[in-house]
Amino acid sequence: MVNQALRADLLMLLTAMIWGSSFVAQRLGMDAIGPYLYSGLRFCLAVVVLLPILVLLRRRSKQPPSPMSRPLLLGGCLMGAVLALGINLQQVGLLFTSVTNSGFITGLYVIVVPLLGLALGHKTGLGIWLGASLAVLGMFLLSVGEGFQVASGDWLQLAGAFVWGVHVLLVGVFAARHDALLLALVQFVTCAIISLALALIFEHLPSADIVQALPAILYGGIFGVAIGFTLQVVAQKHAIASHAAIILSLEAVFAAIAGAILLGESLSARGYFGCALMFAGMLLAQLWPKPATVTGKP
Repeated sequence: MVNQALRADLLMLLTAMIWGSSFVAQRLGMDAIGPYLYSGLRFCLAVVVLLPILVLLRRRSKQPPSPMSRPLLLGGCLMGAVLALGINLQQVGLLFTSVTNSGFITGLYVIVVPLLGLALGHKTGLGIWLGASLAVLGMFLLSVGEGFQVASGDWLQLAGAFVWGVHVLLVGVFAARHDALLLALVQFVTCAIISLALALIFEHLPSADIVQALPAILYGGIFGVAIGFTLQVVAQKHAIASHAAIILSLEAVFAAIAGAILLGESLSARGYFGCALMFAGMLLAQLWPKPATVTGKP
């Protein structure tokens, strides 16, 4: 059991690294194509990667494959629609804010989830409120500039954090009832279709340079979506709930590191202090009291 828990923690740490670094790919991909097209192509690629893996696992499994039932399809489509909203808010927001800001503000979903749970009758302890207070103060220091102005991209990332919180709750509901990998496949297909439809409506596709954006699409689709989500599913089978939430929230730190190394981003002392407060709030919300559920992100 100890070895399984350690393996799960290491896999989730790798997942957090992949998700954090994916923010850079998401930003660079939009140098050549629009945000909606990038999201659509990224999730199409994830479907292409995940589908043969799913078929292979079904062949090796001794258990009969799970049916693609109507409730599973409805659940996967609902998750995919929310995922499309969250990922495209994040993608468009990256046009107007830094990778560092995006990573930390998106990470607030760790606090948003239990707060949204209040509407479902879930109990919320003192640690959640203290953690949320620290996170709000940290976000103020990170995002609010002179004249109390906030970058439009930061507002989009904050809206996205609430959408990610809704997505986590939906995953918790449907994953307990249906095959997790089939759900992931359905939601990826749904997200790809919605994103490509938005690209057709709002973007000038003839000017898109897909070849130039290909490295970012490959990294974002294969690593950020297909491998990242698969590692998360595998790891959380043997993960300790508090470990999972804390380790996965490290994506914000890895996003900041990747932004600094690959994009040359930097923050003022005030911004770094704000990031520290936000991360402290995330940890406090998860450690006091110890939660009973596992959180995660697309």
